[in-house]
Amino acid sequence: MYKRIVLVLVALFISAALVGSSPAADYKIAYVDMAKVFGEYNKTKESEKTLDDKGKAKEADRKKLVDDIRKLKDEQALLSDKAKAEKQNVIDEKIKMLQDFDRKTRDDLLKERNDKLGSILKDIEKVIADYSKESGYDFILDSRTILYGKETYNLTNEVLNRLNK
Repeated sequence: MYKRIVLVLVALFISAALVGSSPAADYKIAYVDMAKVFGEYNKTKESEKTLDDKGKAKEADRKKLVDDIRKLKDEQALLSDKAKAEKQNVIDEKIKMLQDFDRKTRDDLLKERNDKLGSILKDIEKVIADYSKESGYDFILDSRTILYGKETYNLTNEVLNRLNK
């Protein structure tokens, strides 16, 4: 009796596997190189330039603070011991301001970068979703998860053209 149940279950599993695998041939599947799309999207390039420009502007502000500290240290060298101690307090305060400036600048630029990246990814995902619906695709995969795919299934250039128009 036990052997019959096992044989029936094995037969059911085999038939389910055979039946379950045939509809896979009916799926329309393609892939996109997300790294390429992200890197060649005009909005990505514009964001990188904007962030670079802001970084350079902040670097100029930082240089002014560093120059002020150096000037104070040079002045300190010419003072008496009592005046040096007072000047050191001013220098320490300026160094703290510089550290706060560095931290705030880094955090602000990182937050802005992450916000822009999120927006860019949403744009890319929307274009891919719209294209897949228009073209009847069931799945569009990221090429990083595919070991091999025929070039005819690569939609990267189509997605880039839609994004950059």
